[in-house]
Amino acid sequence: MPLPTCILRRAIQVRGASIVPLIAGLHLGVARAEDSISAKYQDYRESDGRIAVRVSGVAIEKVFGESTTLKASAVLDAIAGATPDGRPPAEPGGSVPLSHLEEERRAWTFELGRQLGQWTLAVGIAQSRESDYHSTGASLNAALNLNQKNTTLLFGVAATEDKVKSPLQVPWEDKRSLDLLVGITQLLNPLTSVTINLSFGEASGYLSDPYKLIQKNTEVVPGFFLPLTYAENRPRSRKKWLGLAAVNRAFPRLNGAIDASLRFHSDDFGSSSQMLQVEWFQKIGQTLTLRPFVRLFQQDAADFYYVSLDNTSIVPSRTPRGAGPHYSADYRLSALQSTAFGIKIVWMLKDSLQLDASLERYAMHGRDDVTSSSAYPSASIVTVGAKYVF
Repeated sequence: MPLPTCILRRAIQVRGASIVPLIAGLHLGVARAEDSISAKYQDYRESDGRIAVRVSGVAIEKVFGESTTLKASAVLDAIAGATPDGRPPAEPGGSVPLSHLEEERRAWTFELGRQLGQWTLAVGIAQSRESDYHSTGASLNAALNLNQKNTTLLFGVAATEDKVKSPLQVPWEDKRSLDLLVGITQLLNPLTSVTINLSFGEASGYLSDPYKLIQKNTEVVPGFFLPLTYAENRPRSRKKWLGLAAVNRAFPRLNGAIDASLRFHSDDFGSSSQMLQVEWFQKIGQTLTLRPFVRLFQQDAADFYYVSLDNTSIVPSRTPRGAGPHYSADYRLSALQSTAFGIKIVWMLKDSLQLDASLERYAMHGRDDVTSSSAYPSASIVTVGAKYVF
C-alpha cells in the first residue's frame, strides 16, 4: 500500500498536491487482486531540526466475484517544524530565515475496478482536508490487454477541484487541475518488459504558495530604504508535459531483477527536469526480498525565480492576483539537483502476512550561484508496513 503522495510530494512544501495522481510518471505494475488489509507508518525528518512529518495510513482491498475490486484508503499526516519562507540571508553566507508551521492533513480515497473482457477499468474518488487547503478529485484509468496480454495500453484522466486559504485574502481561492495519460507496456520476452508513458497536465487558479515571501529594498521615504517583504506572485495557469521510459529485467540465475526508469518533465513556467531511478530486487530464500535503490534528479529554474527583487525593475504588489510581472523566491523553483538512496526489506512471514521496512536518505543542492545552500534540505525517511491477506 503506497501512502498517497504525502512525503514524496514534499507535503510541508507543496501544499495540497493532487491526491488522485495519474499513473503518468510511474512504472505501473499489475498485481493479482485479493482481499487484504494493509497499514503503513512513515517518518520524514529533515536535518538541523527543520520539518518533520509523520504519516499513518491504512488500506483495504475487497474482491467481488472474479472481475470487481474495491479499494479504500485513509491517511493522516502531522507536520511540524521550520522551513524557508523565501527571504534571503540577512548577510552573505548566512542562513536563510525560517518560518515555523504546524499542520494536520486527513485524506481518503476510494477506487472501484472492473474487468470487462480485455479491458480493466478503475474509477477513483478522493478527498483531502487541511486547515487551509481542501481538495476533491476523481480519476478514471483504463488498461487494454492485447497480444495474449503481452501488450498493455494505458489511458488515464484525473481532475481536482481545490480550495486554498491565503492569509492575504478573506475568501478562499479556487484551483483546478486536469491530467491526461497515454502509455504502453510491452513484454519483450519472458524476462523483460518496457513501459513508455506520456502525459499532459493543466492547472488554473491560485497556484502560488500562500506562505512564501519575496524581499525587496523599497524606498519608503526619499533616500530611505527598508527590506520589505511581499507575497509571491505566480501565474494563474500552468501547462506541463511528462514522459517516462522504464524497463524491468529478471535475472533468474541471480534470483533477482532490475527496474530502471527515466522521466522527463517540462512546463510553461520555463522549468524542465530529469529523473533517473534504478531499483534492484534481490530474493533471499523463500521469504525475504531486499530492494536497494538510487534516484537522481535535477531541474532548471523557473523563468520568474529570484532570490530577491533587488536590482530588478519589478514593483511587487501587496495583494498579487496572478497578473504579471511574476516572481517567487521559493527555492523549489530554483535550479537544483537531488539524490536519494535507500533500501527496502520485504519479509513474507507466511502466505497471508507480509512485513516491510525501508530507510531512505535524501539530499538537495542548488545549481546556481545565488541561492543560499542553507535553503536546501536533507532528510531521512523511515517507513514500516504490514499486509494481511484474508
